[in-house]
Amino acid sequence: MTWTARAPSTLDYFAALVAQDDGLPLLEAVAAVALDEYPELDLQAVLDDVERLLQRLRRRLPADAGSLQRLRLLNHYFFRELGFSGPDHEWDDPDLSYLHLALRRRRGLPITLGVLWLELARGIGLRASGVNFPGHFLVKVQLLLGQVVVDPLTGQSLSREELAERLEPYKRRQGLVGDFDVPVELFLQPAAARDIVARVLRNLKEIHRLARDWPRLLAVCERLVRVLPDDWAERRDRGLTWAELGQLERALADLEGYLRHQPDADDAEAVALRVQALRLGLG
Repeated sequence: MTWTARAPSTLDYFAALVAQDDGLPLLEAVAAVALDEYPELDLQAVLDDVERLLQRLRRRLPADAGSLQRLRLLNHYFFRELGFSGPDHEWDDPDLSYLHLALRRRRGLPITLGVLWLELARGIGLRASGVNFPGHFLVKVQLLLGQVVVDPLTGQSLSREELAERLEPYKRRQGLVGDFDVPVELFLQPAAARDIVARVLRNLKEIHRLARDWPRLLAVCERLVRVLPDDWAERRDRGLTWAELGQLERALADLEGYLRHQPDADDAEAVALRVQALRLGLG
């Protein structure tokens, strides 16, 4: 009997990238999100393209450039010379979430462009981080005199007042007004690489859910489960997607696991009813 090793799948590869928090390769992990839709994508070529952009930027930096000068040069290079900007068509196009296409077309969502910007910023020695700001991913840089928050679609530096204005609709929806108000600074914490990858995937998840594109939604859910293995809501959503695809046993495994681990969830009763219906469907 001959034993043949199974070639790792794109999901296996992605899972290996996000297995550990320490050293999680943000750029590569976000680029790898596209492998389900573009299985022939050469990820190393994408990383090499970004490295070439970084080397071009480094050659322009004076040896004694301070952090503020580096930030200004980066923004001029990224937004003016390279021409990165936001979408010029529908924001619900899934291609806008794919880093290799953002790199090629110079168009993308705030988070896609933000990841590219962060790679260049860190590559020239800036203390830069992503910010999972509600409704619009941001980036920030720590300078000697304080932090600068930047919109990765435009390069605009945002004041505290502008940030508060952008945040106001979200705070109203969440009831964070009056006695429950919270400072803007609470929403400007540095985002971990894992959380940034999850946000990219959740953007795609919502697009495919609204389109009722169950196969593509399942692929995204599978990745979210790998990125957030302790988030049982992601397993619930994978289970609901399995149900839409007629895979009832797999759906039950996820949904029953959700109920075991989240018995007091607000939707526990609704999920339990769905489980009951699925069991009837299995006969």
